[in-house]
Amino acid sequence: MKARLVLRCIVAGASALSCAGAFANNLNFLKDTPIAYMKPADRQALNRAAQKALETKKDGETMRWSNEGTGNPVHIEGTVTPRDTTSSGGDKCRRVTLVAVAKGQTQTWTPIACKTASGEWRIKKQ
Repeated sequence: MKARLVLRCIVAGASALSCAGAFANNLNFLKDTPIAYMKPADRQALNRAAQKALETKKDGETMRWSNEGTGNPVHIEGTVTPRDTTSSGGDKCRRVTLVAVAKGQTQTWTPIACKTASGEWRIKKQ
């Protein structure tokens, strides 16, 4: 009985390890893209720029951002452009185009952000 339990644990562990490798390979397409170079401080810089742009820019107006001062040796810069502002039931939402450029690669995201009751902009789950 005990030997069977140990065997099951070994098989389960081996299966988990093989799945982990497959999962990592599935994300290999992100290698060398700007998001792969982003550290937490870079994501915070992008978030601050997005919050400011969503709050202050009109639809179609662009704000530049960069990771200068974050401590990341990889320079990342880009733009934030709010678009398509809508209001429904008192909720204000805006599509926003986020662009990041690092090491000659460009990555673009176009999520929808909605303003929360606390005044913060959050990405809408889709």
